Amino acid sequence: MLLRAPARLQLRLSGKPQIRLDGEGLDPGVQLALRTLELRGVPTMVGAPHSNPGPAEVRARVRREALVFSLVKTEVDGVRELEIEGAVGPLRARHYCPHQLSASEKPPLLVFFHGGGFVIGDLDTHDEPCRMLCRHAGVQVLSVDYRLAPEHPFPAAVGDALAAFRWAVAHAPELGADPDRVAVGGDSAGGNLSAVTAQLAARDGGPIPALQLLIYPAVDLTEARAASGRLFAEGFYLTENDRQWSTGHYFAGNERDATDPRASPALAEDLSGLAPTIVITAGFDPLRDEGEAYAEALRMAGTRVVLDRAPELIHGFINMTTVPAARDAALRLAGIVRASLALAN
Repeated sequence: MLLRAPARLQLRLSGKPQIRLDGEGLDPGVQLALRTLELRGVPTMVGAPHSNPGPAEVRARVRREALVFSLVKTEVDGVRELEIEGAVGPLRARHYCPHQLSASEKPPLLVFFHGGGFVIGDLDTHDEPCRMLCRHAGVQVLSVDYRLAPEHPFPAAVGDALAAFRWAVAHAPELGADPDRVAVGGDSAGGNLSAVTAQLAARDGGPIPALQLLIYPAVDLTEARAASGRLFAEGFYLTENDRQWSTGHYFAGNERDATDPRASPALAEDLSGLAPTIVITAGFDPLRDEGEAYAEALRMAGTRVVLDRAPELIHGFINMTTVPAARDAALRLAGIVRASLALAN
């Protein structure tokens, strides 16, 4: 496959020398992937600038792209569909088990919230990331199909995320998991929901997650932009237009909601007493600096934090496992999760 070809060939096919910015070089496989999307006329998450597609159109396309960039499925012992309790009704969920469990074995459970700007994404778009985390982190994974905007604007997804975490804690024994090691995690919008869930759980008297895994999280949905938000606003898959499109649907015209800590967890006044945290960022991601600033704010508030940056990658890399550098970063991420949850035992 071309995305696994030698770096020189990948750069030649991309039509330009290796992109270097902010002291880092973009991975050639990622650069070729971006060029492939550009030739298909969909160079960004939402699509070409000013195209203004509807949510249904973008959801269908992103679902197809997820299949292309995650062609090989990681083997796990068992995958089953579930129905769990959301904030106002049942939600679809998918449960992954890493291996056949012995009678005494109770692995950790990761409640996973997919990315997609609160508007797109589902159980299928993030099937392979969940499989990789399940197998290589040695955790059970419960992937949650929370309600999406604009049909269900803020704070519907927040309510579903918190309800799903509480359901997972209550039902962990039935799943064969350790109820004392139930973590939350997700990428981008899912990282946002994980951070918010961790905050709400701590303020509501618990139980609190054993760990929060924040993969290039969107933690400030106001129009404030860190340096990386301006530097990588165009040309690296997630664009400023994509961010505006997503938040516009999420807030459904009530932009003042962006200052609510349930929407922008970085704006919370009190960050103390939160679950141990892993923050993963990407070097060419507009969300890089806000994620890293949140990690530092948590550390200053007394939270144990592991911060890891994949310098040569872009937003969305856990869905690009056909690119070797992205797969390697996902495996590294899984190793960090495994070690962190072992400490929580």
